[in-house]
Amino acid sequence: MDFQQHGHRATKPRARASPPSGGPLLFDDTSSGPPPMNNQNYYSSGYNMAEVPAGGQEPGVGSLFADPMANAAMMYGSSLANQGKDIVNKEINRFMPVNKLKNLFAVDTKYVMKKLMILIFPYTHQDWEVRYHRDTPLTPRHDVNAPDLYIPTMAFITYILLAGMALGIQKRFSPEVLGLCASTALVWIIIEVLVMLLSLYLLTVHTDLSTFDLVAYSGYKYVGMILTVLCGLLFGSDGYFVALAWSSCALMFFIVRSLKMKILSSISADSIGAGGSVKPRFRLYITVASAAFQPIIIYWLTAHLVR
Repeated sequence: MDFQQHGHRATKPRARASPPSGGPLLFDDTSSGPPPMNNQNYYSSGYNMAEVPAGGQEPGVGSLFADPMANAAMMYGSSLANQGKDIVNKEINRFMPVNKLKNLFAVDTKYVMKKLMILIFPYTHQDWEVRYHRDTPLTPRHDVNAPDLYIPTMAFITYILLAGMALGIQKRFSPEVLGLCASTALVWIIIEVLVMLLSLYLLTVHTDLSTFDLVAYSGYKYVGMILTVLCGLLFGSDGYFVALAWSSCALMFFIVRSLKMKILSSISADSIGAGGSVKPRFRLYITVASAAFQPIIIYWLTAHLVR
């Protein structure tokens, strides 16, 4: 069939005109698809992962620590921190000697058992002298006559728990009453220690008794208080007063014999000058008054727990 007979004319494909050689292109030729991507140029323009070390640290950080100025600054900062730590420890030891406090808690089971027996039955104990090693008292673990804070602390906690149980048995328990009982017992210890410190200061008594030692001797009364409350709960008022009398006498004997080695033995020849006989007498009065005050506190803190 002839295409011209049907009114159609065969057309030939139009050739694409090429730009004149050497002339600039107004638009890119994208008719044949996108240009191939150059992978090397693409990754080189970004972050080169091969340059990161295996530990994940950037190269600049390592160079920072290799800088002598940075090392000097770090050493100077470390020295300042150590100096500050030493100053803080010195101030803490000034008001609260940590080493002394650690020694007062250096106890073992053998010491605790012996100390409790001495507090309850002090009349059979003969040697009351505190032993020293190079002008330093031995720890309670090595000397049963040395004061400690472990027994007073545990006895105080046990007394508070026993007071709560006694109030609960009598159906009088409440958090307010238990808190008042605990705070009253703590305040009495503080008052007793302050009075002792003031008395020793006014009489210029030079002794190695520290504040923690006075707290320890004052806190031993809680052992007798526990025994008194237990006897009151088990045997009534008669058992309470019998235990109160026994605990009070035992504690007074213990306080007199213990403080006698600390206070009266510190009298030297130069303190017995003109009128020097007055000071030893007053020192004896302090020891006896401190011992005689213990039964009053025991009765005050335990009488309301037993009815």
